[in-house]
Formats: sequence, C-alpha cells, structure tokens
Amino acid sequence: MMRDLERAFPHVYCELDFTTPLELSVATILSAQCTDKRVNEVTPALFARYRTAADYAAADPEELEALIRPTGFYRNKARSIQGLGAALVERHGGEVPGRLEDLVKLPGFGRKTANVVLGNAFDVPGLTVDTHFIRLVNRWRWTAEPLTDAVRIERAVARLLPRPTWTDASHRIIFHGRRVCHARTAACGACVLVDDCPSAGEAGPLDPVAAARLVAGPERDHLLDLVGLGEAS
Repeated sequence: MMRDLERAFPHVYCELDFTTPLELSVATILSAQCTDKRVNEVTPALFARYRTAADYAAADPEELEALIRPTGFYRNKARSIQGLGAALVERHGGEVPGRLEDLVKLPGFGRKTANVVLGNAFDVPGLTVDTHFIRLVNRWRWTAEPLTDAVRIERAVARLLPRPTWTDASHRIIFHGRRVCHARTAACGACVLVDDCPSAGEAGPLDPVAAARLVAGPERDHLLDLVGLGEAS
C-alpha cells in the first residue's frame, strides 16, 4: 500500500509554509482545527511582525490575537504561542529544540506537533498522527487501537513501517486523506488502494465515474490517470 501511495504522491512536503523551526512550530499550533490554506494566509504578516521567540513572548496579546483570529480559537492559540516563546527563551536560549522529549514539554505542543517539527524542520523521522492519519489507518485495519488514543496508534503504525520513511509516509497518508479518502465519502472507485483496502465500497462509491468526481487537490489528474480514469475528469 505504501508503494502505491509513493506512485500516487511521489513528491510530498509539509503544506504549512515556513522557513525556520520556530515558524513551523507556530504554524502547526495555528493549524489546530483550521486548514493549512487559511494558516498560510495568516502567517506572512505574523512572521513579519514576530521574528524570534522573544518577540512572541513580549507580544501584546490583543495584537497577536488580531493577527491570528482567522484561524479560529485565537485566544487559546495566542496564549499557547506566547507561552511557547517564553518557554523557548527561558529553557532553550530562544531556539526550538530538536528532541521529542524537549518539544512535548513546550506550551502548545503534543506528540503530533512535535513530530511535525522534527520531521520537517530537523529531518528527524516522525509519524504525524492527525485526524486524516487516524481515519485512514483505521479504514485500512492497520491497527485496532482506540481512535481516541493517538499515541497507541502512532506506536502501532511505527512497528509496521521502517523508521526512515515515517515523515514521508505521514505526508502520503495525509495527502491521500485530503485528496481521495475523505471523511464523509471516500473516492473508493478512483483509489490506487482499492484492491487492498478492506473498507473499499464501505467508505465511498466503487463506481469509477462517481468516485472520480470526489478526487480533489493539485494531483487530481495524475491520480485519475493512475487508475485509468483520466477521461472521467
């Protein structure tokens, strides 16, 4: 299945825009219950205004809230970001640490955020267990762990995949969840995994034309070509 996902998504990347570990940390906090597209619309002005951890720590709360308001839950996110800045200054000389055990102790961080930062800012392999990841590995029956226990799901999937592949595997699974294997209705009949997926036909239509209409994203033409549905687009 991962080989098929590599064919489907040969070039994967973090869909949050960033240039430094601090920017990625802040963007990932903002991405909670918000689309990456909306976050990327907000962060240019945010990153121009606050360039260091000390800048975030000293930020005027109302100004910070106003800049991130479009991402939702802006008061809680502002507190997390300001707390993150202060913690980085106090504990790590203003720099984002590159170890999981340090990252998960920071405000606004859990294992998911830590693995996003490790994998994409430090090239340290990590599995990003977000809602797409949980939904897909459950549909694929890769784990029987409770859907609410992201840590146990992460550990179960980690045993299935070689460690060096974890970051790119996460991206491919998440890309597939956003483009093809949607939460409400999956594009089963237009999926490269249809022959191996135990949920095919349960999660969405097997009819190729109906399924093709559900495929989304910039790779849509390529994804449909892979399953012989180029003309259905």
